[in-house]
Amino acid sequence: MRRRLNFERLWEPGVSGLRAPLWAALTPLAALYAGALGLRAQWWRVMADSSPVATVSVGNLTLGGNGKTPFTLFLARRLRTHGHRIAIVSRGYGRDNQHGPMLVADGGKLLLPISAAGDEPAMMARAFDGPIAVARRRLDAINLLVARGPLDAIILDDAFQHRRLRRDLDLLLVGARRGFGNGWLLPAGPLREPRSAIRRADAIVEVSPAWADACTIASRDRAGLEGLPSLRATLTPHALIQASPHGWSESPLELNGRRVVAVCGLADPQGFRAMLEHLGAKIVKAFAYPDHHRYRPEDWREIVAAAPAADLVITTEKDLIKLEGFSPQPAALYAVRLKVAMDDADEARLLAMVAEVIKARRAQAASGTHPATPS
Repeated sequence: MRRRLNFERLWEPGVSGLRAPLWAALTPLAALYAGALGLRAQWWRVMADSSPVATVSVGNLTLGGNGKTPFTLFLARRLRTHGHRIAIVSRGYGRDNQHGPMLVADGGKLLLPISAAGDEPAMMARAFDGPIAVARRRLDAINLLVARGPLDAIILDDAFQHRRLRRDLDLLLVGARRGFGNGWLLPAGPLREPRSAIRRADAIVEVSPAWADACTIASRDRAGLEGLPSLRATLTPHALIQASPHGWSESPLELNGRRVVAVCGLADPQGFRAMLEHLGAKIVKAFAYPDHHRYRPEDWREIVAAAPAADLVITTEKDLIKLEGFSPQPAALYAVRLKVAMDDADEARLLAMVAEVIKARRAQAASGTHPATPS
């Protein structure tokens, strides 16, 4: 765990000292990665498929930590409250079967084991009552959902890099706290694609954590964002979630002064710790596992052994969905539920963007035409 965090420190802007030579050794690999991405982009520019229903992609350029899944849930729920028939599609990263499409949930009921669904789709099933499907090839999941009944739009979770499928609206999330790091591609930096990929976006959503005071995108990270519609969202701790045989239940978010064992498998564990400290928690032990970590019995034994020194064991929702299957359970195992908030004007603009692409798709269907192929 400590090695992973130190590796990510190489991605900080202006790295110096003993870490500088280590970072420099990664730059040739980043150049090779850039070349591979360029060839891939040329291929899918010609070979990409179109969806039979309006698609909205929620994604980012960096390795995790920008609130994509909470934002996907926020958007899906808002659209449903406005009368739209909405489903969610995810790759289901880390699941056992990475090939055929599978229906994960509908009506708020999880239909698959977590190992088959993936942690984030399984977690979304606890908070969204519409259909959720997974597939490595997103179009397969879309076709599975469309075959079950009519839909107005499908939201693609973490799909900005999924070039093989054209979409109607690409929302690019940019984390205000982390930005684009040092601006380098993996493995020399946190970028999944060059920053020139920003021009594929239809709108930018600046996501600020509520626990970071006056957090906005740094000036060095604003290059390339100009000229695109820009919206702001805030990621806010909302409640504590506890698992039971009868499902998940919410309780008030009261951590001030309480001793906490922090457990997470995230791309940004420092952000999770900063949130808990902002809420007043006193962290007596922290376990930071890799993103999408599949917990092992020995991991659980370490967590349980640390629990008596604290009042609460606090984790994330996508970790709770995996940890709730272990026993014995500490009586005070909770997850922090995060919610996205937008001001009324930005939310109205966002919903109008989606409504416009839904309207355009309906018009195409009525006229018998197909979505235009980008040049």
